[in-house]
Amino acid sequence: MTGRSSRESGPATLGLLAVTAIWGSTFVLIKDVVGRMSVTDFLAVRFAIAAAVMLVLFARPVWRLGRAQLRRGLALGVLYGLAQWLQTEGLARTSPSVSGFVTGMYVVITPILALLIFRQRMPASTWVAVGLAMVGLGVLALNGFEVDLGVLLTLASAALYALHIVGLGHWSKAGDAFGMSAVQMVGIAAVCLLATLPHHGPALPPDTKAWIAVLYMALIAGAFAMLVQTWAQAHMPATRAAIVMTTEPVFAAGFAVLLGVDVLTTRMVGGGALVLAAMYMVELAPRFRRKKSAEALHHEV
Repeated sequence: MTGRSSRESGPATLGLLAVTAIWGSTFVLIKDVVGRMSVTDFLAVRFAIAAAVMLVLFARPVWRLGRAQLRRGLALGVLYGLAQWLQTEGLARTSPSVSGFVTGMYVVITPILALLIFRQRMPASTWVAVGLAMVGLGVLALNGFEVDLGVLLTLASAALYALHIVGLGHWSKAGDAFGMSAVQMVGIAAVCLLATLPHHGPALPPDTKAWIAVLYMALIAGAFAMLVQTWAQAHMPATRAAIVMTTEPVFAAGFAVLLGVDVLTTRMVGGGALVLAAMYMVELAPRFRRKKSAEALHHEV
């Protein structure tokens, strides 16, 4: 990580936390919308709107991207779109709590892929944080667990999310954030639109309430979130980003409690605390290492 990226890692973490909070706020909305329109239609309309808006707003940054970045952005978008589709198919076959836990497995898969593909080695503190995050997700989400087709599909989506995080962390550049995020959204929209073709093609939301939810999901949880994630991952390692993003179910549980959909439980508090502890570990450990190095250098002088 460059000196500039290191200085901007704090704002990048806050940006990524804001993104996960937005994603967490969508669970209640999605549950309501997909009760009145099919999941594939919802995803297709949501991401098609997001892609169209981003292409209009960021046409010039997209045009300035080189061919290599265009290909990478499209590939990352296709990965993310496939992950969304597999996760949704898995959710239809298993409980939301199990789906949330298995999706969170990307926090374990990400450092493994980073090591295998880009030879990125992780300090011991990062692996401890990964373990803490997984235990926290389990406490937060699981009441029972058995492996079935839904779990396998969701696990496949977690692997694709991890691959997206690793690829985005390696290829994302702060100056390309606008263009790359728009191109990724085009790839996501293409996959989601293709998923509707075997049935009837995309159908529009059935009423005003559904339209409002879809527009929020498209513009705020879609376009804005992708832009911030792309920028943030230019300033932090992929594994650290994955651990920060495991706060999504914590935010989801918090919004569910605030909106009266769920009741606060000891499991929520305990699981959420472990996930937050993991995030603080990956945030604070590098700072302690830099502080010790600076102190050692000072003593040598």
